[in-house]
Amino acid sequence: MSRLFIVLAISALALATLACGITINVPVDRIVTGPTQTDEIRVRFPDAKIAKLELSFGAGKLNLRPAEQGREYLVTGTAAYNVANFKPIITEKNESIRISTGNVELTGFPSLNSKIENRWDLQIGKGLLDLVINSGAYQGDIELGGLELRSLEITDGAADVRLRFSEPNPVEMERLLYQTGASNVQLFDLANANFKSLTFRSGAGDYRLDFSGTLQREAVVSIESGLSQVVVIVPKGTPAKLFSSGGLLKINASGGWKKQGGGYVLSGEGPGLTINVDMGAGNLELRTR
Repeated sequence: MSRLFIVLAISALALATLACGITINVPVDRIVTGPTQTDEIRVRFPDAKIAKLELSFGAGKLNLRPAEQGREYLVTGTAAYNVANFKPIITEKNESIRISTGNVELTGFPSLNSKIENRWDLQIGKGLLDLVINSGAYQGDIELGGLELRSLEITDGAADVRLRFSEPNPVEMERLLYQTGASNVQLFDLANANFKSLTFRSGAGDYRLDFSGTLQREAVVSIESGLSQVVVIVPKGTPAKLFSSGGLLKINASGGWKKQGGGYVLSGEGPGLTINVDMGAGNLELRTR
């Protein structure tokens, strides 16, 4: 991990802690860590047609996977932490469930060799779901393939995230929104998300949006980014149109992408992608797979 990313991550953690409602009172170097505790998390699906799940994770490591079982449990897994106030809090109200990192009072930021631990390993059940993930500066390994996602919203600070849809979403996703700070984010097999619209907003950083998978319908993508390196990958045979705007933007197109009029096109048959890119500056690479 580069020093620049670490600095950005530490800065974003300040904003993330405020956003998560963490009171800043005690110097971080005085936080008492103890033995690692592991809590088991088991939340049943609510008695509703559509469940609404929010995961509010301040900082640490977050691993998400689809569960093997069906609709009995919405969330199963473990949370491991060595600061007592990181104990996760589960709030259930009708069809809505919120799992959040416990409150902790901080002044300053963890050092690079901090012994503070916070890790969630969770599995999500297969039932109709609106999913929201709010995180700070964290490392995320997220697999959502095969889940019945009607909507997905992810907001994080300075993050290092790998998000995959290894299997098609069996229901139509109305909206996919990803908002991030200065991060390193890679999104794989996005066509399998089965979205109608995707909005990706970011600060400075490195980003990869890979639209591999099975595109079941026409879809619109909006990418808004600052000074960044953005890679867009569309499989050969999938028709796509890309339009860009911004300031000092350099575009490199290869693998079948062709400049046409005010944009770029990729020939193919079947449902297609319309991609609108607005970048202040940086590099945009168009590739095929």
